[in-house]
Amino acid sequence: MTDSDVTFTFGSIPFDEEYRPADDTRITTNFANLARGEQRRDNLRATLMMIDRRFNALMDWDNPTGDRYGVSLDILSIGLDLGAGEPAFPLIEMLETHVIDRRSGTRLPGIVGNNFSSYLRDYDFSVVLPEYRQQTGQGEPPPQFGDLHGKLFRHLLRSYGYRARCGKPPVICLSVSSQAVYHRTANLHPILGIEYQTEAASLTDAYFAKMGMTARYFLPPHGAAPLAFYHIGDLVSDYSNGELASTISTMESFQKIYRPEIYNANAVAAAAYRPSLSSQDYSLTRIVYDREERSRLAVDQGRYAQQHLIEPHGATLARWSATCGL
Repeated sequence: MTDSDVTFTFGSIPFDEEYRPADDTRITTNFANLARGEQRRDNLRATLMMIDRRFNALMDWDNPTGDRYGVSLDILSIGLDLGAGEPAFPLIEMLETHVIDRRSGTRLPGIVGNNFSSYLRDYDFSVVLPEYRQQTGQGEPPPQFGDLHGKLFRHLLRSYGYRARCGKPPVICLSVSSQAVYHRTANLHPILGIEYQTEAASLTDAYFAKMGMTARYFLPPHGAAPLAFYHIGDLVSDYSNGELASTISTMESFQKIYRPEIYNANAVAAAAYRPSLSSQDYSLTRIVYDREERSRLAVDQGRYAQQHLIEPHGATLARWSATCGL
């Protein structure tokens, strides 16, 4: 198998009040989880309102009433096409932001990435890693952990389809790790906020490094805790303030819903900050979310990748990974 045999399909749908997850969408994904149940429309409407308000709070100059901008979201779905007459495997879903300037009526570019959804990552973290730890008694991941996922991701970014569709590399914005301590620095950005640093890389940091991505941590203005920004190149110079604000407003809103103990805390992160999901000093949003179900389903989705990708195509993909040159 050569690089030309590993190709990708691209599709996108709006993430709005009418959104319903596709059959092959990971239902633990942030945006998909919100769109389920009897309160799905209320959930979606409230989340989109949170995102718009946070964006306007960040982009507040020449915006006296705080409603000049709206953030439009599309879900970008990327399939892995291995040929053989089979449907493409649902490899990755990311969110793409756009900014609507209501004053001028213009639609401005945002950032691709934001949320990151991957069945193959579920397989690595919810199937491979627990089984290896149980068999060996070791806390460290197995050798070559995340290699295939990382090489597929980098191959995706080099593809003509991605470059024609997206242009800039993605920025993935996630929660900071509750296993690390983050230290405040003197570096201050007008949109990203105060930079934090940590001495110990998390397992997620190492996993994203295999995807070619570096982590930086910033506490945005008026936020409660730093966010982890995984990026390629120069996070500050390569993206505009509006692009960065669209990511912060989107992902901080999700995190307030999913990890209120950290991101909707009633106290701002200290100079030496260790996130805790056991904190009791936080506020809840009124948006319905089942965090326990999300954890259980990660295993099911990892098994899905095992059954539909690794078992039928794992040997072929391993040979490709060993020779692809990434």
